Amino acid sequence: MITADQLTKVYENDVMGLDHLTLEVKPGEIFCMLGANGAGKTTTINLFLNFIEPTSGTAFINGIDAVKNPLEAKKYVAYLGEVVQLYGNFTAMQNLDFFTKLGGKADVSKKEYRDCLRKVGLPERFFDTKLKKFSKGMRQRVGLAIVMMKDTPAILLDEPTAGLDPRGAQDFLDMLRVLRDQGKAVFMSTHDIFRAKDIGDRVGIMKQGVLAMVLEKEDLEEEDLEKVYLEYMRGWGVD
Repeated sequence: MITADQLTKVYENDVMGLDHLTLEVKPGEIFCMLGANGAGKTTTINLFLNFIEPTSGTAFINGIDAVKNPLEAKKYVAYLGEVVQLYGNFTAMQNLDFFTKLGGKADVSKKEYRDCLRKVGLPERFFDTKLKKFSKGMRQRVGLAIVMMKDTPAILLDEPTAGLDPRGAQDFLDMLRVLRDQGKAVFMSTHDIFRAKDIGDRVGIMKQGVLAMVLEKEDLEEEDLEKVYLEYMRGWGVD
């Protein structure tokens, strides 16, 4: 569903952003990419979204080449970043309506919008409040509602729980489990070891653009992920 084949990005001055990444995230799976800032996590997501061009290799969404056919590939993927880019002067309902229609859905009722906002845990009294008055956690809930309304088979998340309070982060992860159980393929970048272990069906450790290790669910249950991660970081040098 989300596939990288020898995906590589070299920036100016020969800075390696991503080094021959080969990876598949299957339907009904949450894959967490764990790494420090600058490890290559956001570069990976930007390549899948065709925000930047790869130096070599290919990224596929639902079997579609995201480099050669980016508009077609984007029909099958929803994206949510650390900072949700929504309209502050629009209400939650207006933002949800605007981005849902932008994603190609025209015939959605107000009841469907309200039901979706309830599912992501936004209090009903805020449905018609402008987003400029929202906390980061509330904005993330609206962002997740937009992802849910698009209803794509693939979801890309870039540090989505960064800056959220513990309750907000846990609610967010609970919603991701619901999406996984609906058969979505979810790729999430994070530097949070504990949330990666909590939510990930598999966890990859990325360092200096290289996917150094992938831990399966059974490995996560047996291994001390924090210890494994820190050993890899020391073994590859200091950031």
